[in-house]
Formats: sequence, structure tokens, C-alpha cells
Amino acid sequence: MPEIIVLDTHIWFWWITEEHHRFPTAWLTLIENAAQVTVSPVSCVEIALAHQRGKLHLPCEVRDWLQQALTPAGVELLPLTATIAARAVALSPIHKDPFDRLIIATALEHRAQLASIDGVFPNYLELKSCLLQS
Repeated sequence: MPEIIVLDTHIWFWWITEEHHRFPTAWLTLIENAAQVTVSPVSCVEIALAHQRGKLHLPCEVRDWLQQALTPAGVELLPLTATIAARAVALSPIHKDPFDRLIIATALEHRAQLASIDGVFPNYLELKSCLLQS
């Protein structure tokens, strides 16, 4: 079992809302049994932005949802450090989305497994051994 799993934003949302059918079934056991289930702070920004833009409906205020979807749900918020920021910028120029690049860099810096179904992520050679396989 992976020691640390970083959930991409969509996986985190589906994990919390119990939409487990939206990601590979094998991941459910991996996530449940990981020593640490984590997210990057940029995932909080992505959730808040999606809610603000009407693309994501939450059952409560976004601030309350975020608070409930972290520690009480067993999800740890990893820090956004200068090292992670620098690593995000240094990644291969495959994906231009700065949020995704920061999530990738977070997983790499923590030597974690990254749970994401983003179709672009497998193109990163840096993630070859870090992506959870479906």
C-alpha cells in the first residue's frame, strides 16, 4: 500500500461525495489503506473557483465544505512550499495549468502516489512511477 497518496482535485471531491464509481475501483482500497491521504492547497482553490463559477454545487458554504473535507474526513492538507513552486515551474512543458503543475510537484516532492484521471498526466516522464494505475 502506498504510504502517501496525493488526491487530484476531482478525485478528492469524488472521494468526499462518495462518487467512488467515477475513479478506478482498485483505488478505493488504496486510498482507504494509505498511511496518509493528502491534497495540495491549490485543490482548495480549484474547488472554490468551480463553486463560484457554478460548475460545482456544494451542500454548504465553500469554506465549510473545505473544512469538513480535510481533517474530519481524514485528508491532510500538505504545505505549498518554495521548493514545490520551483519544481512545478521546472516540470516538462506538457501542461500549462499552474494548478495541475503544483499538484504534480507536490506529489513528487513528497514521494507520493498521485491519484488522478487527468489524461495529460501520463505524458510527464517525471510521474512515471508516481501515478496510481487504473
